[in-house]
Amino acid sequence: MNKPELLLPAGNIEKMTYALHYGADAVYLGTKDFSLRNTVQGNTITRENLPDAVKIVHELNKKVYITVNIFAHNNDIDTLPEFLEFLYDQKPDAIIFSDTGVGSLIKKYAPGIPLHLSTQANTTNYESARAWHDFGVSRIILARELSLKEISKIKEKVPSLELEVFIHGSLCISYSGRCILSDYMTENQRKSNQGGCAQPCRWKYHLLEETRPGQYFQITEDERGTYIMNSKDLCLAEYIPELININVDSFKVEGRTKSLYYVSVVSRTYREIIDKILTNQKYDISTYIAELKTAGNRGFTTNFINEKPQYIDYDYTTSKGKAGLTFAGTSLSDKMENGKLFTRIRNQLKINDNVEWITPKNTYTDQIKLIETPEGHRKQVANTNDQVYLNVPEDLDNCKWAIVRIKG
Repeated sequence: MNKPELLLPAGNIEKMTYALHYGADAVYLGTKDFSLRNTVQGNTITRENLPDAVKIVHELNKKVYITVNIFAHNNDIDTLPEFLEFLYDQKPDAIIFSDTGVGSLIKKYAPGIPLHLSTQANTTNYESARAWHDFGVSRIILARELSLKEISKIKEKVPSLELEVFIHGSLCISYSGRCILSDYMTENQRKSNQGGCAQPCRWKYHLLEETRPGQYFQITEDERGTYIMNSKDLCLAEYIPELININVDSFKVEGRTKSLYYVSVVSRTYREIIDKILTNQKYDISTYIAELKTAGNRGFTTNFINEKPQYIDYDYTTSKGKAGLTFAGTSLSDKMENGKLFTRIRNQLKINDNVEWITPKNTYTDQIKLIETPEGHRKQVANTNDQVYLNVPEDLDNCKWAIVRIKG
């Protein structure tokens, strides 16, 4: 049976490391230079820390793919060779691109590094796949608008080409992410295909009639307005067996802007599903979907995998993500001390809160009975960014990568 790769996003080195320890076989990341996430602020992947990121991945015997997937304009092409030479020195396991000219430059300035074609190239048929393979592409990240049958036929027709399929995460309203709505609505200040998308598909809309300025009409019978383009998030957990059977090579999760908790939970959940299928173990898919719902999401859809999306695949009432449980903290130590674990608080935690500690392999139910400062002072409440000792279950394993979340 084909053993597919589990590929997770890496918004920064910390998230990347958790994704890998929680089950990912590979990660994809990009700097602001030529990636589709150039508006993200704060702790990100940069030219300065990219070498460290690649080193960490390779020391774990896993793979790292670098995104250079903008739709390049002339000024981008002028500066790209120097960046590609820099990437060549880092020796990533592949470079992800979407533009033919960029692909040609990668072959010239980063020779020998495998080429992965971005979903933004919207590959939807086997002739396109074959042509890109002839160009030198070793893997295609297929358009999200394909069904199981269509994916299977592409693999059948071009068996030597690796296929990567999105299985989880946010969906763009536009075909394969090729959107210019943001460009128009921000007067070209936030260009979607150059990493600056303002996500106007998540905005609330009303109808304005030209001769009635200032009179806004509801598009639906909802007093809150409507998010008419707001797709639910992709979740193909129940289709993993079929995707393995048609020999998909890589399962990709979207979410470079998502939280550390998100990448950890999603990575662990799909790791368990894949491993149980490969070892012929029985499992309850509803349990895994419930676990995925504890991480931020807009509700789930299977998108085009079986049939075209219907009205129920959109959330018309809110664009904000939901999460079933609150991410409360991460371990700051590789071992417990007298039943306590030094922890960084991510969201407020209180005495008597019912919690779950999760590690890459296990889940433990507990209740917070101790919050203690490094100086030994007891507290009733721990706030965001506090560093405190918390009581933990005696049999907690892999303390270094433990995460705590609040139960209901």
